[in-house]
Amino acid sequence: MPFFVARLLARLAALNWAAPILVILFVFATSWPLMTWAEPADSDLVSPPNYWWYFVVTAATVGYGDFFPKTGAGHVVGVYVIVGGIVTLTTVFAKLAGVVERTRGRRMQGTLTVTTSGHIVVLGYTPGRTERMIDQLLADADREVVLCAREDTATHPLPHHPVTFVRGELADEALLRRAGVQRARTVLVDVADDNDALAVAVAVDHVNPDLHLVVALRDMERSTLLRYVDNDVHCVQWHTPRMIVEELTSPGIAEVYAELMTQGGADTFSAALPPELGAVRVEHCQTALGRTHGATLLAARTGDELLVSPAWETELPAGSVLYYVGPRRLTADQITSALTRSA
Repeated sequence: MPFFVARLLARLAALNWAAPILVILFVFATSWPLMTWAEPADSDLVSPPNYWWYFVVTAATVGYGDFFPKTGAGHVVGVYVIVGGIVTLTTVFAKLAGVVERTRGRRMQGTLTVTTSGHIVVLGYTPGRTERMIDQLLADADREVVLCAREDTATHPLPHHPVTFVRGELADEALLRRAGVQRARTVLVDVADDNDALAVAVAVDHVNPDLHLVVALRDMERSTLLRYVDNDVHCVQWHTPRMIVEELTSPGIAEVYAELMTQGGADTFSAALPPELGAVRVEHCQTALGRTHGATLLAARTGDELLVSPAWETELPAGSVLYYVGPRRLTADQITSALTRSA
């Protein structure tokens, strides 16, 4: 009988998950009449409320012992149930292992299809650089990250990161849809060539024109071409990966940086706090300089310590260096006048 079960299992293998189900049902359907024949007529084992329980615990090789056959023929039927259960469980575990291995293989080879939404898609892979940016993304944003690389990246380059890997031609609509770009919230185009970046950006905008699209460029003059694709495309200098990550997680921040670094925009300056004023609270500096000169204090250096966005109650000792953003550079007299007049 065990041999017959093994042969039956082999013939049913093509039925996938149906095979172990059919086998265990067959063993149950045949073992019950055999057990009824082998055991005495008054045996509690073969009664309908008890046999299904005996079958489950015996086939699972648990064997609680509350019900058991008493005749030699009943023992043989019990062995048949045990073998059928072992064969079924072995098949189930083998199939589970196969599913896990196939899923792992698809994950490593980049053939998975992303089904989530609101995620971040990174199009392009550069060894070292991409790893650093994804580490920052995972630390700064509580969102799934999908990495798309070209065919020359044979396997998942970040197998130990919680990142989904998709492989193929980056400008191909089929790949973008496998990466879930149509449901993504943010996409970064970070490829090796600006012309290539333009082509990929066009494809992304076609699949999802409403997402936050960030393109890393080596030549920022090319940003005018990307404006033809979409006025809302955010272009960031390729050589500033930290700024790229900030733009992905805080849309529009790169534009603020660009304004601060552009001649004629809102510039950043530094100035020493005049010694004759003594210690000054940050709150006083913010309100007085802001009201009088439209300046915003960004940071202050007190000796060897740099305080970025210091708390308003912080006391700045005389001689501290103020770092501020404003329309023009302030002289010591202007700072003294503003802080004295509003004291």
